Amino acid sequence: MSCPNSCNEKEALVPVLILLIIIGVVLLSSLLLATRTIKIIPQARAGVVERLGRYHRTLAPGLTLVSPFIDRVRPLVDLREQVVNFSPQSVITEDNVVVGIETVLYFTVTEPRSATYEIANPLQAIEQLTVTTL
Repeated sequence: MSCPNSCNEKEALVPVLILLIIIGVVLLSSLLLATRTIKIIPQARAGVVERLGRYHRTLAPGLTLVSPFIDRVRPLVDLREQVVNFSPQSVITEDNVVVGIETVLYFTVTEPRSATYEIANPLQAIEQLTVTTL
């Protein structure tokens, strides 16, 4: 049983399949590289970039390019004004009357680098600072 025509067709398909597999791998790796390189930062947000674990720069809103596999963008920092309502605090006045005060606080992050690296929990720090000021 010889198959002169069908064997030649199968042998001709092998290089084409190998070429298709190589093209698929190249396309997938270039897509991965593009998703790791191109970052879109929305309006009123800021991104903090770490290069090999150290602070490198702060990303402004818009389209940004970062070095893939070397740079890492930390979670985005919201730069809009935020409102926080804290639980009521008991305060003693000058005439020894206990009053419960509910605190509503408005704050804005102005330095994304400081908010990321210089404090572990910014919201808790703001609450404690507000309570101490009362």
